[in-house]
Amino acid sequence: MKTATLRAERLRSHRLTAPTSTVTDAAHHMLAVQSQDFTAGRWALAVRTRGGVRLRDVDRAFDRGDLVRAWTMRGTLHTVPARDLGWMLQVTAGRQRQQAASRQRDLGIDDDMIAAAVRALTPQLRDGGRTRAEVFEILQSVGIDPTGQRGIHLLFTLTIDGLVCQGPVAARDGITREQRFVLVDEHIREHARPDDPLAELFVRYVDGHGPAGVADFAWWSGLTLGQSREAVVRAAARVTEVEDGLFVASAHPRRAAGAPSVLALGAFDEYYISYADRTAVAAPEHLSAIGPGKNGMVRATLVEDGRVIGCWTHATAARDTPPELFDHPADPAAVEAALTRFAVFLGE
Repeated sequence: MKTATLRAERLRSHRLTAPTSTVTDAAHHMLAVQSQDFTAGRWALAVRTRGGVRLRDVDRAFDRGDLVRAWTMRGTLHTVPARDLGWMLQVTAGRQRQQAASRQRDLGIDDDMIAAAVRALTPQLRDGGRTRAEVFEILQSVGIDPTGQRGIHLLFTLTIDGLVCQGPVAARDGITREQRFVLVDEHIREHARPDDPLAELFVRYVDGHGPAGVADFAWWSGLTLGQSREAVVRAAARVTEVEDGLFVASAHPRRAAGAPSVLALGAFDEYYISYADRTAVAAPEHLSAIGPGKNGMVRATLVEDGRVIGCWTHATAARDTPPELFDHPADPAAVEAALTRFAVFLGE
């Protein structure tokens, strides 16, 4: 497949040129958007939705219980439709548990500590949940030191075990970057139950990210190559192989007329991060500037016609700070419009 065609098809699959009607529709289509940067994760859904979506619109979807945030794969926080969390963890929790085992031993996290955390937190997380700071205070009160990443690793464990997730957005003045930890059984009203969760994970990945191959899926899901190949075999009747080892969805969303040529995508956006090989959308000489860097960060990107042309920050959009451009855009006004769209999203 020609690179230009691949970019165009990915833009459509990502709903960047075929936006959805609502934020929850965008989340359903993408299945999971990387969200350790909570503001960027919320923007990832807004930029894939028609109209002037604001931050508060995305927050309402969390508050209603339509969306949650959880460590769904690779030990990384993702925003997912609440109803899909259970079956996703059914596929990915085992692999995440294996990958975290060594670090948790170093932190002294064992079955007894996990059980003590469950006993302490379960009654306290009812009726609206608790913030992370409040959770850590509860752990401290029963003799569990949450410092040194112990607290966050315990929350990770309770999440992949299906007990807790991050739900309603914590109330505060200005832009909040925090949610309340809630009990899954109390907060999530409906649970999807696909017949074959492993196959479902591959189909939904291709729906929101194709064209893509098995190595891309293995990177995105955190599963082994063996597990990923098995997923492809089991999903074969539900996706289309357009080239040897390259898959697209069986049905494609319709491109919107007048879709912008330039997009300001947030940190860790799926369009860039969710592939084993990112050179189709970013020139090799720019990969180190975008990330992931040694600190794991992936910068926000400016994308023109599917190609990364630069990086930006929230300050770029809010304070008229020039973005860092790798290449001159064909339409400088489109860059300004893309950044203005983000500023409007924040309500600035």
